[in-house]
Amino acid sequence: MSRFTFKINIIVLGGLVLIAACNTSQTDHSWPVYKADATSSSYSAADQINKENVQHLQLVWKFDPEDAPAGVRYGKYECNPIVIDGKIYATSARRRVYAVDGLTGQKIWGFDPFDGARGGGMCRGVTYWTDGNEKRILFTADNFLYALDATNGLLISSFGQQGKVDLNQDLGVDPDSVWVKPTTPGIIFQDKIILGSEVSESYDAAPGHIRAYNVKTGQLDWIFHTIPQPGEFGYESWPPDAWKYTGGANNWAGMCLDEENGIVYAPLGSPTYDFYGANRKGENLFGNSLVALNAKDGSLMWHFQTVHHDLWDYDLPAPPNLVKIEKDGKEIDAVSLTSKTGFLYLFDRITGEPIYPIAERPVPVASIEGEETWPTQPFPTHPAPFSRQGLTEEELTDVSPEAHDSVLQRFRNMRSDGLFAPADTNGTIMLPGTRGGAEWGGSAYDPQTGILYINANESPEILTLHQAGMESRGRFTFHQFGQRYYRTYCATCHGNDLEGDISSPSLKDLGSRLAKAETLDKIKKGEGRMPGFTLMTENEEKAILAFLYDEGKEEIVPRNRNPKTDKGFLNVTAYSYFLDHEGYPAIKQPWGTLNAFNCKTGEYEWQVPLGNYPEKQKAGGPQTGAENWGGPIVTAGGLVFIAATKDEKFRAFDKSTGVLLWETDLPGGGYATPSTYSYKGRQYIIIAVTGTPENPTGNILAFALPRNFRS
Repeated sequence: MSRFTFKINIIVLGGLVLIAACNTSQTDHSWPVYKADATSSSYSAADQINKENVQHLQLVWKFDPEDAPAGVRYGKYECNPIVIDGKIYATSARRRVYAVDGLTGQKIWGFDPFDGARGGGMCRGVTYWTDGNEKRILFTADNFLYALDATNGLLISSFGQQGKVDLNQDLGVDPDSVWVKPTTPGIIFQDKIILGSEVSESYDAAPGHIRAYNVKTGQLDWIFHTIPQPGEFGYESWPPDAWKYTGGANNWAGMCLDEENGIVYAPLGSPTYDFYGANRKGENLFGNSLVALNAKDGSLMWHFQTVHHDLWDYDLPAPPNLVKIEKDGKEIDAVSLTSKTGFLYLFDRITGEPIYPIAERPVPVASIEGEETWPTQPFPTHPAPFSRQGLTEEELTDVSPEAHDSVLQRFRNMRSDGLFAPADTNGTIMLPGTRGGAEWGGSAYDPQTGILYINANESPEILTLHQAGMESRGRFTFHQFGQRYYRTYCATCHGNDLEGDISSPSLKDLGSRLAKAETLDKIKKGEGRMPGFTLMTENEEKAILAFLYDEGKEEIVPRNRNPKTDKGFLNVTAYSYFLDHEGYPAIKQPWGTLNAFNCKTGEYEWQVPLGNYPEKQKAGGPQTGAENWGGPIVTAGGLVFIAATKDEKFRAFDKSTGVLLWETDLPGGGYATPSTYSYKGRQYIIIAVTGTPENPTGNILAFALPRNFRS
């Protein structure tokens, strides 16, 4: 859709500019749950900031955690702060927890789960619980679930073991052999916190079982096995005993809850290893599935698998939304689900029946040794995808003749067979790729209008199959051993050449930036989206450092110490952008979009570019769109707020038309979903902003209308 031109009608009288008065309602509005409420609506009834006055927003305070150790690299700050009665509770990019005064931005208290150590890792927020008397903040850091007194930030010693629960326990595997590190807040049902997890994406990942803990005691209440065990539904979709050695199928994206019916909806990721499944033949339930669980006991009510036997890392990336659908003159209580593939799924909340037909269609077959791709995949017949699927020569970039020429021959040399083409040694083009389509920020649903707002990426990626690491057993130097280990576990993100990309740092010239001890500490503990490699042997540690620091080219590794590639697993390089000669996406614009889907009509109301590269915007044309993370929120003031984009701007759109009404520059990437609240007569919009080399901790910024604003 072309970009709209927005005009403000004004009246000038005696030098005064009169603009429609803003709603100055004194009602307080909180944001008490991740993404606003249990339904994951990202909606607020606050309306003081509206379409007529949003252009007057100004920065009113900022909170700087100032908790990054000297010399630490900044990481993405993706927290969606919660707000209760004017008090903000949020995590920092270093995974500390803070309570902040919502009027001033001043710290009330802080809690450091690492007790001064480096810590860190992705964390998108906290969970609040109260019984009317006690008030608790529950959050995760490393492999622990903590409970704090919300009034003072102190550990509640009666919870678990002195205030924390070890999430490596109760999975049915050796707790010392797994890495579990939830990134998204749990959800509260009665006296339970229901929690998913992030796990490693390597061959030795932990299972992604969903668990519920008692919020008062920390005792495990129930567990749902996302990789079924003998006697459980779905067990036959795996090889016998796969549950003993397969991991993943985890809920890292968050959940939503139908409190009235006691149903929790959890979208699951892919089984591991993400790009090769010879050791997990079958459909692999409940990988890539939306599961509806009885929130009281964790029993399965229904499920739908969006990808069978995933080989593309097509995790379900975001919490579902509880919506109301109108079809054939009837209103249906439904659950909507966005996906990396660009499909929007709609199901009856209670029965799991698709609102519109979903067809099983044949897909390409893999020629990879040992692999057995599933012959069909599910394709929703309605609504249409919200992002493009499959790259054709006609869709290659037309930014300039030079840009087109720089990608044309590469495109012709690679495989491009739609959504479900397996990895190829010449490279397979993925569109959408592993970054979506939709991403982790999810959608915003306006219950007053029935409109669902979805931001999407439109940037192709390249998936390449390698035979690296498949040599016969022999004698290796530590450098060679380290290279094999790197290609097995690290090259997928950091690249075979160590160059990295926007989401994974370059590892070239590492010796000029980090001491070996610090590098090894990061590898073992994990950082950002990288899991912790806690089970490395002494020789593996020595070998990976030898490769990264270009050493160990003479010393021979003792026999029987070769990396786990000796099992015969293949290597795949993924997450590689398909870019032109200047580093822009190899596809025609837009490169990112914001979409409005009408749940009452089943059709899209509008689609507009989200984000901009002015240097590539055509004269008089729409904005270019840009890659985006984080999600939108929608308000009763008629606005959709979203940052998310690589151009580091924060924007407000007219929710009815998609017209851009306001934008401002941020001091870093706004890769988080905003929050909004009203307190003591003033509405605030807050957002977590990723740090910079100068300020690695990042900030929480608050915007509001000028105090006593009258217009």
